[in-house]
Amino acid sequence: MGKNYRAELVGVFGDPVDGNPTGVMEEAGFAAKGLNYRYITMKVTPDGFDDAMKGLRAMNMKGINLTMPHKIKVLPYLDEISPAAKIIGAVNTVNVENGKLYGDNTDGRGFVQALKNEGVTSSGKNVVILGAGGAAKAIAVECALAGASRITIINRSEEHAKELAETVNQYTDAKAEYLIWQPAQKIPQGTDILINGTPIGLHPNTEERPDIDYDTINQEMIVSDVVFNPAETLFLKAAAEKGAKTISGLGMLVCQGALNFTIWTGEEAPYDAMYEKLKSEFEI
Repeated sequence: MGKNYRAELVGVFGDPVDGNPTGVMEEAGFAAKGLNYRYITMKVTPDGFDDAMKGLRAMNMKGINLTMPHKIKVLPYLDEISPAAKIIGAVNTVNVENGKLYGDNTDGRGFVQALKNEGVTSSGKNVVILGAGGAAKAIAVECALAGASRITIINRSEEHAKELAETVNQYTDAKAEYLIWQPAQKIPQGTDILINGTPIGLHPNTEERPDIDYDTINQEMIVSDVVFNPAETLFLKAAAEKGAKTISGLGMLVCQGALNFTIWTGEEAPYDAMYEKLKSEFEI
């Protein structure tokens, strides 16, 4: 049999997506394992999403990541959805097998694993999440499934916040509640883990940070950000100044990327190679 010049294709659909370094990480993983895979970073606007999903099958791609604003919009296009993704109501990873599209959500599992890697567990903790979008939903559900005692959702839209709290209460043992995000929002007393689950501060809007009262952050808190570019956001810098332990979005990105790697290739991900590549990319 002759040499195969065709690479297996995976990638990401998103808008904005120019600052998304997932491809660098995944390509490092493919190289470390000697796999002929390529990861393509693609700007897909909401208007072009239907055509992009048709192209996924037409080009015989192995799978795709979904980022803003497509994690929920993708649901009707899928043939099957994992149990966790059904609870979360959002998908960030699609795997293609025999022409069928299988949706999963690795955001929340990646986040929980990133906490573990830093010696932090959500078990028995009071967790406060800013936002109620796709990433926030995944994190809320997975933290609850991992044993969090209370989940508080802070969001500007009451409808979305209430919906997420009800989902956590219905499918997990955690007690969930929500607050309407007010200007200079105070973080509730007794918070153990505070998470920015919004894209506020994401490249290119690096001079932005969530509108909260940073004086209500203290050194007893763990503060984490889903934003990975830049690795050290203004949100995390401000939390660190208050003495809190901070965890960047890079850890979550690598952990969910490793899960995606295994879903697409069927092989164990080379975590260290992927993480080191990201650290070099961000000059850490």
